[in-house]
Amino acid sequence: MDSPDVRHITDSRVLAAMAHPLRRRLMDVLKVHGPSTVGQLADRTDQAPANVSHHLKVLAAADLVTEAPELARDRRERWWQLVTRGLRWSNTDFDADPAARAVADAATSLNLDRHVALARAWHAADESVQATWNDAAFSTDHWLRLTPDELAELSHEMIDLLARWANRDLPDDGADRRPVFVFVHGVPARP
Repeated sequence: MDSPDVRHITDSRVLAAMAHPLRRRLMDVLKVHGPSTVGQLADRTDQAPANVSHHLKVLAAADLVTEAPELARDRRERWWQLVTRGLRWSNTDFDADPAARAVADAATSLNLDRHVALARAWHAADESVQATWNDAAFSTDHWLRLTPDELAELSHEMIDLLARWANRDLPDDGADRRPVFVFVHGVPARP
């Protein structure tokens, strides 16, 4: 599935830069909150500005984030933004080089760890935090019998559905809309 706002990663160095837990979190913050300064990113991630600055430079070297100088109010203020909103990779793109494949496998594992950690954090949250959202938050699973082509078709449909919700114009109705993390995995498995 090709989209101008989704980068297909085929360089293991880029994948390694993205896979670091704090760098991944910084990219998520930029995805949710849009362009931000180092100070804003430090506040939103509970990190020291110097640490955030270092990791932004690594992400910039991998062409995952870029400066947004047009947003600065003066020459000292530095704003950062994502180059693309989405990333994708296939571990098979790295099969020719065992070291690159190890990086891809590690990135995939860390990505899954991040997804699960976000879901676990929600379930571990204080009941007062969950109260408003408890009837809306969901988890579901299904066992399907599919061919590889059918699974690919389902994947495209799910990605299109989530993209429609992610890219919609938000109504100006004063409703309290918070970041909501949704992830979907469709993998052949054995019950």
